[in-house]
Amino acid sequence: MKAPLAFSPEVTAARDAGAPIVALESTIITHGMPWPDNLEMARTVEQAVRDAGATPATIAVQDGHLQIGLDDAALTALAQARDVAKLSRADMAACLATGGTGATTVSATMISAHLADIRVFATGGIGGVHKGAETSFDISADLQELAQTPVTVVCAGAKAILDLPKTFEVLETLGVPVIAVGQDVLPAFWSRSGPIPAPLRMDEPATIARAGALRAALGLPGGQLVALPIPTADEIPAETLGPAIAQAQAEADAQGITAKAVTPFLLNRLFELTEGRSLRANIALVLNNARFAAAIAREFSSAPQ
Repeated sequence: MKAPLAFSPEVTAARDAGAPIVALESTIITHGMPWPDNLEMARTVEQAVRDAGATPATIAVQDGHLQIGLDDAALTALAQARDVAKLSRADMAACLATGGTGATTVSATMISAHLADIRVFATGGIGGVHKGAETSFDISADLQELAQTPVTVVCAGAKAILDLPKTFEVLETLGVPVIAVGQDVLPAFWSRSGPIPAPLRMDEPATIARAGALRAALGLPGGQLVALPIPTADEIPAETLGPAIAQAQAEADAQGITAKAVTPFLLNRLFELTEGRSLRANIALVLNNARFAAAIAREFSSAPQ
């Protein structure tokens, strides 16, 4: 049985022309902000990819198909949908089999992009090791996906609500290349600089694309993580975020919030505690990542196969 892929007309035309394509996740649409702000954001991110010379492919499960690219009607329907499943590796097939509607997380988007021969994916931040994971074992499937699925993921680092040192220790153990752009420390999502030195630094999209191609040529499994700092004008300093994150985490613990519900809860509380500043920063970093991902995709597209 073949995977039930369905391509939008725009993505089909790009594939036929050998043009660069950037995969985009859909949980930021369904679980990140309310209607109609989510639709406006999705359209803006897609246009940023187009303006940077690539074709956007927002990915979701709809009507029993894995949709690679959404036309405007499908994007609008997804943005308005209720009870949308948040899909990871574990539940993608079940959602397809039951004809459900599902939004793809980082891991599910990577799987989908690889199935569609898309080599670059732009997101906000990856999941990782949650604080207290030594007792809860709450570790995102994103980390294992990066170790086995050959897609270059452009982000602003791991989400700042996570245990960042443990997250990057796990990535090191799994053999995932973690590449900082333009600086020697890893960005911390809403903050340009975090406490962790960058294992690798590459400043040019062409170098990053070549590293990805050589990784495949060497027969090494998995992708590479590109950590691009948020633009200076949009960042929230870590010293401002720290107390808010600690308060949000304490509230989640007190309310017994666990598993997939943790991240949406924490992000929503941070939106409230920062008076909307975290959401504005999130949109800015996603746009920044989308543009840089398009530049990497152009390099992959122009390189000899």
